[in-house]
Amino acid sequence: MFGLGSLRSLPALGAFAVALAGALAVSGCDEESEPGPEPYEGPPLPWAYEPFPAVVHPSDNPSSSEKVELGRLLFYDPILSRDEATACATCHSEQWGMSDGLGVSIGVDGEGPTGPGRSGPNVATRNALTLWNAALRRELFWDGRAASLEEQALQPLEQALELDLDPEEAASRIAAIPAYVELFEAAFPGEAQPVTSDNVARALSTFERSLLSNRAPYDRYVDGDEGALSDEQLEGMQLFAEAGCATCHVPPLFESNRYAARVETDDEGRMAVTAAAADRGAFRVPTLRNLRESGPYFHDGSSETLEEAVWREADVAAREGEGRALTWAEVDLVALFLKKALMDRSREPERPDEVPSGLDVPLDGLRIPR
Repeated sequence: MFGLGSLRSLPALGAFAVALAGALAVSGCDEESEPGPEPYEGPPLPWAYEPFPAVVHPSDNPSSSEKVELGRLLFYDPILSRDEATACATCHSEQWGMSDGLGVSIGVDGEGPTGPGRSGPNVATRNALTLWNAALRRELFWDGRAASLEEQALQPLEQALELDLDPEEAASRIAAIPAYVELFEAAFPGEAQPVTSDNVARALSTFERSLLSNRAPYDRYVDGDEGALSDEQLEGMQLFAEAGCATCHVPPLFESNRYAARVETDDEGRMAVTAAAADRGAFRVPTLRNLRESGPYFHDGSSETLEEAVWREADVAAREGEGRALTWAEVDLVALFLKKALMDRSREPERPDEVPSGLDVPLDGLRIPR
């Protein structure tokens, strides 16, 4: 294993990045081929460097400041729920890592603010996935059943355990509010009827694409600031690689469009979408960015702490030959890397004090900043 000193003293390109640069050089012999990415010249990494990807907006739903703002207001407005008390932000709050602090979410008719302690009769079946960097996912939900944010946006409304409201009814409610009509006209100029359920989905999706996390200490480190990560965080990063974690939680997003069966469960997981027996109990590999705020962990919220989640993952990886086992002291270092090096809330959305419907914006429970 590389010790801390070895990671600090590796050449600037790093062993993996050198191999990548060499491959790019070989593939670039054709003078007419497009130039490849610039070679990595930052501090050493235990994996091949990849730049943070750019957000691509659909051609039929280009972004605009008016659309982002409309989507933000809809996201926090309980007008999109049957009980007019529950909003998208109830299960995806900025105070809880764009999740809700619960093992599994509580939908309409719930009691109490977002966070631990919220109760109610409509208990969802899975943990609320964070929306950080959702713009960069090809498939949405734990089982990957939605191929775009637009396709994903209205599904919580259609779920009886979540918002439980027909999207057409939601559009009718919104169309009766003059302030919302003006906002839709500004976000979708030139449309004869801008207030539609499809445009609700487009506005929500555009807002969600603004939820990017790519200014963490790790990002500053790869940009050349060697002091952005402490020695302990660097050691945790190295252990993260040795344990095989980066195979699925691939940098720089620290996630992937892969599905894995990591915990015992009666939930069909990905198999409900593909009908393939091999996908039984498999769930999408979630992002590890900002996960300090988004526990409990796994699709069922079965790991309360990050340290427990890391240990479980490393244990499975070691048994399946994907990496090596970690001691508890090493687990703590990996958890420290994840908690500190991958945190960036600089684009955290601002919760509105009021929304055009006049309904109360859902409350959040007390959270002690860490």
